[in-house]
Amino acid sequence: MVDESVLAALAGLSVTSSLPFLLYGAWIMIDAETVSWNVLTHHLRYIVTGLALTTLPVVVWMLPRLFRRLTGLAVIHAFLGLQAYALLAFALTGIVRIFQAKRGADAYEDPDVDIDEIHENMGYWRARLRVGVAGFMLLWLGAWLTGLYRFYSLHVAPLL
Repeated sequence: MVDESVLAALAGLSVTSSLPFLLYGAWIMIDAETVSWNVLTHHLRYIVTGLALTTLPVVVWMLPRLFRRLTGLAVIHAFLGLQAYALLAFALTGIVRIFQAKRGADAYEDPDVDIDEIHENMGYWRARLRVGVAGFMLLWLGAWLTGLYRFYSLHVAPLL
């Protein structure tokens, strides 16, 4: 059987390795003048990879072990992570509407379409998207930092 510290390190490495994917995926959208279908799918490849690298260890490793060592720091770590995913869900409510409107107006194929002219609620949906993504990243960073500290205190410090 593999030592729990090794599995914890692998889970931590997976979550840590997701950060560049999430940041680069965000940068693709920030840097694009117009969001064509190719830009969107390129962006989604990185975002889905980053989310998978974060979500799989959470579901497979962290959640099943949460209540075994339920300390104050574990609660903070879980709370920040849960709130990050809640804001991601909030962002998805904007993403879905934006996608539907742009797809219906063929705005992914025609770069001359003004996105704000497609639908009267586009500004509201884009604001939801921005708030959700920014909140997700801030809370993700907080959960990541508390997770690093938990890893250190549970698996490294006892060895010193």
